[in-house]
Amino acid sequence: RALRLAGGRSHCEGRVELEQEGTWGTVCDDGWDMPDADVVCRQLRCGRAVRAPGNATFGRGHGPILRDEVGCQGHERDLWECLAAPEHDCSHKEDAGVVCSEHQEWRLSGGRDGCSGRVEVFFRGTWSTVCNSTWYDTEATVLCRTLGCGDVLHRLAFPHTLPGKITYMCGILQPSLAQCQWIFNKSAPCYQSWAAGVICNGTAS
Repeated sequence: RALRLAGGRSHCEGRVELEQEGTWGTVCDDGWDMPDADVVCRQLRCGRAVRAPGNATFGRGHGPILRDEVGCQGHERDLWECLAAPEHDCSHKEDAGVVCSEHQEWRLSGGRDGCSGRVEVFFRGTWSTVCNSTWYDTEATVLCRTLGCGDVLHRLAFPHTLPGKITYMCGILQPSLAQCQWIFNKSAPCYQSWAAGVICNGTAS
C-alpha cells in the first residue's frame, strides 16, 4: 500500500504513484478531484489538498496505471480503500497529481534576479516571509542550493510585509528547508525579528 509523490518540489507535491507487488505505477486523472487528493495528502501526513491537477502536470510516469475513475469520499485511510474502475483506458499523459497544504516552495524577491532578495515561502496557500532570528549561513546555503543558485554570499534583512512568518533551524545542510525544523506563525521565535534575505553566488538561469 506504499504511496509517494514524484516530480514535485517537495514530498508533499507531485504525481501520485502507488506500489503494487513491488512495481510502482500511476493513477489516471479520469474523475480525479479534491476528495481523492485529500486522502493522498492525509496518507502522506501532508495536510489537506490545495490542488488536484491532472494531465501529467508533474510529468509522465512509468509502469502500470493502477487506478482509474477513483472515487474517494475523502475520509478513507488510504487510496486503495477508495472505489475505482477495474479496467482503465488511460495513458501516462493523464497521470493524476496533488499539491498538499504542507508543501513549501521558496523564492527570492526584489533582488537583481531570482538568486538574490528577500526570502519568501509559499505555504498553506499563501506567501510569507522568513524570520532572521535563526537565519544563519546553514539555512541560507540550503536555500541557495535548493533554488539552483550556488552558495550564500551575503545575508540581508528586510521588513516583514507579508501575512505569515516562518522560522527555520537547520543545524546541518539538509536537501531543503522543509526538512529542517520550522515553526509557522508563532510570535516567540519571530519577536523583534526582521525578514530574512540572501544574496547567492549563482545567477538565475
